[in-house]
Amino acid sequence: MPPPVVSSVSPNQGSTSGGTTVTVTGSNFTGATIVRFGAKPATSYTVDSPTQITAVTPSGIGTVNVTVSTTQGTSVQVVLFTYVTAPSLSGLSPNQGPVSGGTTVTLTGANLSGATAVQFGGVAAASFTVNSSTQITAVAPTRAAGAAAVTVTTPGGTSNALTFTYIAAPSVTGVSPNQGPVSGGTTVTLTGANFSGATAVQFGGVAASSFTVDSSTQITAVAPAHAVGAVAVTVTTPGGTSNPAGYVYLDAPVLVSLVPDLGPTDGGTVVTLTGSDLAATTTVQFGAVSASFTVASPTQITTVVPTGPAGPVTVTVTTPAGTSNGLTYTRIAAPGI
Repeated sequence: MPPPVVSSVSPNQGSTSGGTTVTVTGSNFTGATIVRFGAKPATSYTVDSPTQITAVTPSGIGTVNVTVSTTQGTSVQVVLFTYVTAPSLSGLSPNQGPVSGGTTVTLTGANLSGATAVQFGGVAAASFTVNSSTQITAVAPTRAAGAAAVTVTTPGGTSNALTFTYIAAPSVTGVSPNQGPVSGGTTVTLTGANFSGATAVQFGGVAASSFTVDSSTQITAVAPAHAVGAVAVTVTTPGGTSNPAGYVYLDAPVLVSLVPDLGPTDGGTVVTLTGSDLAATTTVQFGAVSASFTVASPTQITTVVPTGPAGPVTVTVTTPAGTSNGLTYTRIAAPGI
């Protein structure tokens, strides 16, 4: 019988620490007595058939020739196996992102060439690109909230783990107050969940003038100026952007007329106020005294004059957008007898 012939090994790379299972193909393997990787014998091997051997690599460095020996001799073909240093990670940027995945993460380290897998907590990256032996760009997969160990695998083994934190998306459940003037400046309390690390609060796509994260469930924000109308308020964190919550920008109220414009000092007169932007009225005042009122429409309010001294008094309307101009109502004293 002729001596063994080695034609290929697969894989042809493995860890310097050994332990790689390699399939050696060729011929005349029956009765093989030893498989060597360079000068070192395989940790173990099995002759599967006259044309195939499964062997486990010993530790080693560099590139070595793989040989098989039988009683008929030793293979002389040059079939190389390369020992690869295990990868190591030193940095992740960014190191957090949403549970929905999709964050592009830059991994830095050493011996990253030939990477075959990047995993986030045991879940394969959505995709990855080996930029160099010291850098990989990976797209984080979907995963539950919490810390995940990021590792890189190459023919040299699996790296140490670095932590990437998955963050649940924020949610907004309340906005108070939920309306204010177009000039902005209203201090608004947002309530919800997962607000920690908020990077933006927006009112209709316009950044809040300022905001403070009071807790994971509350943010205090100052509304920016915006055109009149309803807008969506959102919170953005590394976990994503929240659901929209409603906030309404209002023009300041304007009074045009009041009818009648005079009445007795003991009050009780029903007065009709007309103007604009009256729908959100919170207060009607005669001087410093608040009066009962009913909003009939955005342009009309009926109010009951409170008791007061004889003479003129200024009537104003207040909404979340501010206080209107004043109109004059005159109380007339009852005639003496």
